[in-house]
Amino acid sequence: MIEDLQFDENGLITAVVQDAQTKEVLTVAYMNKESLEKTLATGETWFYSRSRQELWHKGATSGNTQKVIAIRADCDKDALVVEVLPAGPACHNGTTSCFTEIIKEKSANVGSLDIITELRSVIQKREKEMPEGAYTTYLFNEGVDKICKKVGEEATEVVIASKNRDTEELKWETADLIYHLLVLLQEQKLDVFEVLGVLQKRHVQH
Repeated sequence: MIEDLQFDENGLITAVVQDAQTKEVLTVAYMNKESLEKTLATGETWFYSRSRQELWHKGATSGNTQKVIAIRADCDKDALVVEVLPAGPACHNGTTSCFTEIIKEKSANVGSLDIITELRSVIQKREKEMPEGAYTTYLFNEGVDKICKKVGEEATEVVIASKNRDTEELKWETADLIYHLLVLLQEQKLDVFEVLGVLQKRHVQH
Protein backbone atom coordinates (compact mmCIF):
# COMPACT_ATOMS: atom_id res chain seq x y z
CA MET A 1 0.00 0.00 0.00
CA ILE A 2 2.61 2.57 1.09
CA GLU A 3 4.82 1.93 -1.94
CA ASP A 4 1.95 2.92 -4.25
CA LEU A 5 1.36 6.30 -2.61
CA GLN A 6 2.58 9.55 -4.11
CA PHE A 7 4.36 11.57 -1.43
CA ASP A 8 5.24 15.17 -2.33
CA GLU A 9 8.73 16.63 -2.71
CA ASN A 10 8.98 16.90 1.09
CA GLY A 11 8.00 13.27 1.57
CA LEU A 12 4.52 14.16 2.83
CA ILE A 13 0.96 13.20 1.95
CA THR A 14 -2.24 15.01 2.97
CA ALA A 15 -4.41 13.08 5.45
CA VAL A 16 -8.05 14.07 5.90
CA VAL A 17 -9.22 12.66 9.23
CA GLN A 18 -12.90 11.76 9.34
CA ASP A 19 -15.12 10.35 12.08
CA ALA A 20 -15.92 6.79 10.96
CA GLN A 21 -19.45 6.99 12.39
CA THR A 22 -20.67 10.53 11.82
CA LYS A 23 -18.52 11.13 8.71
CA GLU A 24 -17.66 14.58 10.06
CA VAL A 25 -14.28 15.87 8.90
CA LEU A 26 -12.24 16.30 12.07
CA THR A 27 -8.95 17.71 10.85
CA VAL A 28 -6.47 17.81 7.98
CA ALA A 29 -2.90 16.81 8.75
CA TYR A 30 0.16 15.40 7.03
CA MET A 31 1.85 12.03 7.13
CA ASN A 32 5.22 10.85 5.94
CA LYS A 33 6.12 7.23 5.33
CA GLU A 34 7.26 6.68 8.92
CA SER A 35 4.15 8.17 10.53
CA LEU A 36 1.93 6.15 8.22
CA GLU A 37 3.83 3.00 9.15
CA LYS A 38 3.35 3.81 12.85
CA THR A 39 -0.34 4.44 12.22
CA LEU A 40 -0.71 1.05 10.59
CA ALA A 41 1.33 -0.68 13.30
CA THR A 42 -0.42 0.88 16.32
CA GLY A 43 -3.94 1.33 14.97
CA GLU A 44 -3.91 4.97 16.10
CA THR A 45 -3.12 8.11 14.12
CA TRP A 46 0.42 9.42 13.84
CA PHE A 47 1.25 12.52 11.83
CA TYR A 48 4.21 14.62 10.78
CA SER A 49 4.40 18.18 12.09
CA ARG A 50 5.73 20.54 9.43
CA SER A 51 6.38 23.30 11.97
CA ARG A 52 8.23 21.11 14.48
CA GLN A 53 9.57 18.75 11.82
CA GLU A 54 8.87 15.68 13.88
CA LEU A 55 6.38 12.84 14.27
CA TRP A 56 3.50 13.23 16.69
CA HIS A 57 1.02 10.75 18.06
CA LYS A 58 -2.47 12.20 18.26
CA GLY A 59 -3.62 12.11 21.90
CA ALA A 60 -0.22 11.20 23.35
CA THR A 61 -0.50 14.01 25.91
CA SER A 62 -4.22 14.86 25.85
CA GLY A 63 -5.56 11.32 25.77
CA ASN A 64 -7.70 12.24 22.76
CA THR A 65 -6.45 9.38 20.63
CA GLN A 66 -7.98 8.29 17.34
CA LYS A 67 -8.55 4.59 16.65
CA VAL A 68 -8.10 3.94 12.95
CA ILE A 69 -10.96 2.10 11.26
CA ALA A 70 -10.01 2.51 7.62
CA ILE A 71 -7.59 4.37 5.37
CA ARG A 72 -8.49 5.23 1.78
CA ALA A 73 -6.37 6.78 -0.94
CA ASP A 74 -7.75 8.95 -3.73
CA CYS A 75 -7.48 7.99 -7.39
CA ASP A 76 -4.15 9.82 -7.80
CA LYS A 77 -2.85 8.24 -4.60
CA ASP A 78 -1.59 11.61 -3.34
CA ALA A 79 -4.14 12.12 -0.54
CA LEU A 80 -5.62 9.95 2.20
CA VAL A 81 -8.90 9.77 4.07
CA VAL A 82 -8.34 8.30 7.52
CA GLU A 83 -11.55 7.11 9.19
CA VAL A 84 -11.26 7.02 12.97
CA LEU A 85 -13.16 6.57 16.21
CA PRO A 86 -12.04 9.56 18.30
CA ALA A 87 -11.59 9.22 22.05
CA GLY A 88 -12.11 12.96 22.46
CA PRO A 89 -11.94 16.30 20.64
CA ALA A 90 -9.82 16.41 17.51
CA CYS A 91 -8.92 20.08 17.79
CA HIS A 92 -6.42 21.53 20.26
CA ASN A 93 -9.09 24.14 21.05
CA GLY A 94 -11.21 21.40 22.61
CA THR A 95 -13.79 21.18 19.82
CA THR A 96 -14.88 17.99 18.12
CA SER A 97 -13.60 19.21 14.76
CA CYS A 98 -11.01 21.74 13.69
CA PHE A 99 -13.54 23.07 11.17
CA THR A 100 -16.21 25.69 11.89
CA GLU A 101 -19.04 26.70 9.60
CA ILE A 102 -18.55 30.09 7.94
CA ILE A 103 -21.33 29.97 5.35
CA LYS A 104 -24.40 27.86 4.73
CA GLU A 105 -27.29 28.44 2.40
CA LYS A 106 -30.22 28.60 4.81
CA SER A 107 -32.89 28.62 2.12
CA ALA A 108 -31.78 25.37 0.53
CA ASN A 109 -33.99 22.47 1.61
CA VAL A 110 -31.23 19.89 1.49
CA GLY A 111 -31.43 17.00 3.92
CA SER A 112 -28.35 15.28 5.26
CA LEU A 113 -27.65 12.18 7.30
CA ASP A 114 -25.81 14.49 9.69
CA ILE A 115 -29.17 15.19 11.33
CA ILE A 116 -29.21 11.64 12.73
CA THR A 117 -26.02 12.36 14.66
CA GLU A 118 -27.35 15.74 15.80
CA LEU A 119 -30.65 14.26 16.96
CA ARG A 120 -28.80 11.47 18.76
CA SER A 121 -26.74 14.05 20.67
CA VAL A 122 -29.79 16.18 21.52
CA ILE A 123 -31.75 13.17 22.76
CA GLN A 124 -28.83 12.03 24.91
CA LYS A 125 -28.56 15.53 26.36
CA ARG A 126 -32.30 15.70 27.04
CA GLU A 127 -32.19 12.42 28.95
CA LYS A 128 -29.27 13.65 31.03
CA GLU A 129 -30.57 17.15 31.79
CA MET A 130 -34.36 16.52 31.55
CA PRO A 131 -35.26 20.18 30.79
CA GLU A 132 -38.78 21.08 31.83
CA GLY A 133 -41.25 21.50 28.98
CA ALA A 134 -39.26 19.55 26.37
CA TYR A 135 -41.22 16.84 24.55
CA THR A 136 -38.28 14.44 24.77
CA THR A 137 -38.20 14.94 28.54
CA TYR A 138 -41.91 14.08 28.62
CA LEU A 139 -41.27 10.82 26.76
CA PHE A 140 -38.45 9.78 29.10
CA ASN A 141 -40.59 10.63 32.13
CA GLU A 142 -43.46 8.52 30.78
CA GLY A 143 -41.15 5.58 30.19
CA VAL A 144 -40.71 2.76 27.71
CA ASP A 145 -44.42 1.93 27.36
CA LYS A 146 -45.25 5.43 26.16
CA ILE A 147 -42.24 5.56 23.85
CA CYS A 148 -43.12 2.17 22.33
CA LYS A 149 -46.70 3.31 21.86
CA LYS A 150 -45.52 6.38 19.96
CA VAL A 151 -43.24 4.26 17.77
CA GLY A 152 -46.19 2.02 16.95
CA GLU A 153 -48.47 4.98 16.20
CA GLU A 154 -45.94 6.64 13.93
CA ALA A 155 -45.22 3.35 12.12
CA THR A 156 -48.96 3.00 11.48
CA GLU A 157 -49.10 6.57 10.15
CA VAL A 158 -46.25 5.75 7.78
CA VAL A 159 -48.20 2.75 6.46
CA ILE A 160 -51.37 4.80 6.01
CA ALA A 161 -49.55 7.60 4.18
CA SER A 162 -47.91 5.02 1.93
CA LYS A 163 -51.22 3.30 1.13
CA ASN A 164 -52.73 6.72 0.34
CA ARG A 165 -49.80 7.57 -1.98
CA ASP A 166 -49.42 10.81 -0.03
CA THR A 167 -45.70 11.56 -0.32
CA GLU A 168 -45.92 14.83 1.61
CA GLU A 169 -47.60 13.11 4.56
CA LEU A 170 -45.22 10.15 4.24
CA LYS A 171 -42.26 12.52 4.53
CA TRP A 172 -43.51 14.00 7.80
CA GLU A 173 -44.65 10.72 9.33
CA THR A 174 -41.35 9.04 8.48
CA ALA A 175 -39.50 11.88 10.21
CA ASP A 176 -41.68 11.38 13.31
CA LEU A 177 -40.99 7.63 13.25
CA ILE A 178 -37.22 8.10 12.99
CA TYR A 179 -37.22 10.57 15.89
CA HIS A 180 -39.23 8.27 18.17
CA LEU A 181 -37.06 5.30 17.20
CA LEU A 182 -33.99 7.29 18.26
CA VAL A 183 -35.65 8.08 21.58
CA LEU A 184 -36.46 4.39 22.06
CA LEU A 185 -32.88 3.37 21.28
CA GLN A 186 -31.60 5.87 23.83
CA GLU A 187 -34.05 4.59 26.46
CA GLN A 188 -32.76 1.07 25.78
CA LYS A 189 -29.12 2.29 25.80
CA LEU A 190 -28.60 0.93 22.31
CA ASP A 191 -26.52 3.24 20.14
CA VAL A 192 -27.94 3.86 16.68
CA PHE A 193 -24.45 3.21 15.30
CA GLU A 194 -24.73 -0.37 16.54
CA VAL A 195 -27.88 -0.72 14.45
CA LEU A 196 -26.08 0.76 11.46
CA GLY A 197 -23.32 -1.76 12.11
CA VAL A 198 -25.84 -4.57 11.63
CA LEU A 199 -26.90 -3.06 8.31
CA GLN A 200 -23.26 -2.76 7.30
CA LYS A 201 -22.59 -6.40 8.17
CA ARG A 202 -25.62 -7.53 6.19
CA HIS A 203 -24.54 -5.42 3.24
CA VAL A 204 -21.06 -6.97 3.22
CA GLN A 205 -22.51 -10.49 3.50
CA HIS A 206 -24.77 -9.93 0.51
